[in-house]
Amino acid sequence: MGKIKLVNRLYQYGLTLTELLVTLSVASILLTVAVPNYRTFVQNNLQSTQSNNFYSTLALAKSEAIRRSSPVTVCPSTNGTSCTGGVIWSNGWLVFADTNSNGVVEAGDEILQVGVAFSGGNTFSGTKTRVTFTANGFSMASNDTFTLCDNRGAAYSKAIILNNQGRFRTETGTGTCG
Repeated sequence: MGKIKLVNRLYQYGLTLTELLVTLSVASILLTVAVPNYRTFVQNNLQSTQSNNFYSTLALAKSEAIRRSSPVTVCPSTNGTSCTGGVIWSNGWLVFADTNSNGVVEAGDEILQVGVAFSGGNTFSGTKTRVTFTANGFSMASNDTFTLCDNRGAAYSKAIILNNQGRFRTETGTGTCG
């Protein structure tokens, strides 16, 4: 019988070509599957964060109006100090104690929150130029639907729907994206 030669593993380095090719094949398959799913995950997460942010803004405005027993207004704002008008809300918004219910930030009106512009190219629009909550929590003649859209279109939109009683809810895939 012959002697079995033991190979000293101390001097073995690297991978065989077969091992390298198998590893690269598995990695490319995983990346092909994971990257599109990750992109969808990021888009969904961004939309949820942005809609939840505005939803909590409406909740703040309503609770402050009840707590203060005076009107609180939410309006689009690009500068954080005054209402800009229009129905595009994705550039930011303002929440303020509107002591005379005129929808304009004036001396004596306290700014309660400044919402920042949305990132990611998402659009956010409503049908009214402002929402005012009264001392009883109702929204003064403010039936409104705020629609958040990204580049995937209306099927992936998020809508925040507000009624005159001051109640709001969210829906997915029901908005109109322009």
